[in-house]
Amino acid sequence: MTSEAGAGAPPASAAPSALPQARPPTPPPARGASHAELDHLRALFVQTPATLIGYVLGAAVVTWLFWELAPRSHMLGWLGAMAVLWCVRLAHYLRFLRQPRADDETLRRWRTSWQVLVLLNGALWGLAGWLFWGLGTPYQRLGLILVLYSYCVSSVQLLGTQPRVFVGFISVVFLPAIVRIATDRTESGHVQLAVIATLLFFSTLLMVRTYGSALGLVIALKARTEELADRLRVQMGVADEARRAAEAASRAKTQFFAAASHDLRQPLHAMGLFAEALRQRSHDPEVASLVNSINESVDALEGLFSELLDITRIDTGAVEVHAQPLRMKDLFARLRLQFEPVAFEKGLMLAFRGEQHVAQTDPVLLERVLRNLVSNAIRYTDDGGVLVSCRRRSADGTTRLLVQVWDSGIGISDAGLPRIFDEFYQVQSQRPLEAHQRKGLGLGLAIVKRLAALLDAPLSVRSRVGHGTVFSLVVAPGRMPRTIEAPSGAGGKAPIGLTLQGQLLAVVEDEAAVREGLVVLLQAWGADVVAFDTVAAVHAWLAAPTARAPDLLLVDYRLPEGRTGIDALVALRSRWPGRHLPAIVITGSSLSGHEDEAVTHDYHLLIKPVLPNKLRAMIAFKLGVR
Repeated sequence: MTSEAGAGAPPASAAPSALPQARPPTPPPARGASHAELDHLRALFVQTPATLIGYVLGAAVVTWLFWELAPRSHMLGWLGAMAVLWCVRLAHYLRFLRQPRADDETLRRWRTSWQVLVLLNGALWGLAGWLFWGLGTPYQRLGLILVLYSYCVSSVQLLGTQPRVFVGFISVVFLPAIVRIATDRTESGHVQLAVIATLLFFSTLLMVRTYGSALGLVIALKARTEELADRLRVQMGVADEARRAAEAASRAKTQFFAAASHDLRQPLHAMGLFAEALRQRSHDPEVASLVNSINESVDALEGLFSELLDITRIDTGAVEVHAQPLRMKDLFARLRLQFEPVAFEKGLMLAFRGEQHVAQTDPVLLERVLRNLVSNAIRYTDDGGVLVSCRRRSADGTTRLLVQVWDSGIGISDAGLPRIFDEFYQVQSQRPLEAHQRKGLGLGLAIVKRLAALLDAPLSVRSRVGHGTVFSLVVAPGRMPRTIEAPSGAGGKAPIGLTLQGQLLAVVEDEAAVREGLVVLLQAWGADVVAFDTVAAVHAWLAAPTARAPDLLLVDYRLPEGRTGIDALVALRSRWPGRHLPAIVITGSSLSGHEDEAVTHDYHLLIKPVLPNKLRAMIAFKLGVR
């Protein structure tokens, strides 16, 4: 049986979501209750159809129970009044549907008329209790009481926030029946039944009081929730703007350092070339000493500059990991090529073991890690040597590759060992360090730690003062397709002296100072040189019938007009398809990830600034294997 609330009517706080009218913007806290009240008014009107259906069902039950027993005039009069009031309630609801966007004042006026109609309906139900009590069997009279009480109980939900209307409604519905029962002397026990009906009446009043308090709390919480949600939306908007600003700043920072990685390395690169060219033209020992000092300074600047750029790129998330099969033989060949001249000059042995293994990792990042570790090992070792090894290690049923860099250097004290991966921290040795050992910002191992974390390769270190240090890195094993063959290495130590007599080298470099320095240096080594500043200049030279095939290509990676050194390589090699022209590409970024292009286009990579001895060793390597 349903009444004013209707069967299963939703709570007032949830009903507005079913309305065609959109919820207005969240008001300030002081006005939240007013808007909640208006939302509840709309919910009252929305539930009118369920209420009208409940009236029809209740009237049908009463008619079925007392049609044969009640005087015809009483029954028809009651049904007629109920039908008229039912139609008025329906018209009241249709008016609401026609004006779903009615203003607040109109809604309040409609509430008054709605309350009057509710009380009139209650009075009709109370009249039914008075008119039809005493007719028929006790079961029929019990049915009448249940109909009346069901309307009192079901109205709790709808009228819970309007206690005065609720008290008026259940009073006009139930009190006439209680009075009629109490004064009916035709049946024994009528007093007891009247007392029970009275208890039901007061329990319903208590019920609506409890429900009203709970509903009021819900409405207050709803208003508070909407207020907090509005504040959260504002804060999220601010946070979103801050996030976008931070992302833009990060992108700008990355772009700046990418440009700086190329542009700021250029003068260092040119400085080293000119210094070596000066050495070639002068046999004065003092000049040679000055050139050595210049080269050492360039090398130190290169180290500092690379550390700052690399750690910035890592921290801004600009470094991505691209895992692929990597022959340790290839990696060791590149490390040998880079560090054997340095180790030779210090009288150190540089050895590699485990070249037969294949790792599944990012070749560029792993090489960067090992370059840092080998560079440190050579710098802090004065006697003995450095060993780079790779071997299988099984633990917990899993096979991994253990890559280690051993040295017989000065070692690290127990006090300094926990902090060696911190930024700007340099180990304090028990004996004075040479100048070449003191240079640096203390970022090399911090970079190693970050790159190892990106590679998901656990990093550890053991050391004994005066005996040496070993850094260990654990990487996943991989499998190399059989069709891919690693380039053969030169083997042996890189030559310290180099003559390029009769060799033609093609240089493609857009920076005038760097280009001039390369030309002067290569000519001092005996080479013939053709130099170009753009890819278009290369094409123009290739169009001449007298163009001679170069023995080696030396190109910068980033060239004007959005072109790269790859374009120059393709153009030069396509002119002489029958010959394979060896190539060296020079770039200004140490973490650019050119490994795929290097394999595809068969070139070796050098990072600016390139010291003359590194360039000399690479040229000897390229010409020696061709």
